[in-house]
Amino acid sequence: MSLPQDMKKSLANYKHNSLFWTDLLYLMSNRQQSLAATGPFRKFAINAKNISTETIEMNEDMTEFNTRLSTYYKQLTDTWNEAQKEYSRKVPELPNDTEHMEASKRIWIDIYENYFTRLFDSADFAENFGKLVTSELEVAKHWNNMASTFLESANMPTKKEMDEVYKELHSLRKRVAKLEKIANKEGT
Repeated sequence: MSLPQDMKKSLANYKHNSLFWTDLLYLMSNRQQSLAATGPFRKFAINAKNISTETIEMNEDMTEFNTRLSTYYKQLTDTWNEAQKEYSRKVPELPNDTEHMEASKRIWIDIYENYFTRLFDSADFAENFGKLVTSELEVAKHWNNMASTFLESANMPTKKEMDEVYKELHSLRKRVAKLEKIANKEGT
């Protein structure tokens, strides 16, 4: 599934304009006489280009994600509707009493199971779902990159740095536990 030509053109114009203004701001922030040259805003102004670029790329990936998501739900809805039509066609053949409720329920389960199994086994569904997950991961990657840039600009530890601290803490706990075990053996 591809984006319509007018949407591609709009995205290209958005990207062009955004990059123009972020380049301009980036150039201004690198001048000592600019307002952003002092304090924590200097670092943020320098990183603003990275954030803007990530935002632009994320918007492109969000468009892809939304396209894939709507296709995903369309596939599910179409399958549900087809299964419901089949069920509605078969159920009137059964008498409407408590005796045949169990049979009606089994027919419903069989029909829906068959239709959705066919959908989930289809190449179209697998391709779209794979691209949906990929685009979702791309969007998450952009969010993580922007969050790291914001944290770095604020002189705060990033997720990567915190993960390194947690690994080191875990390693230290294991070493302390090992040393305590050795000390307890020697003490007794």
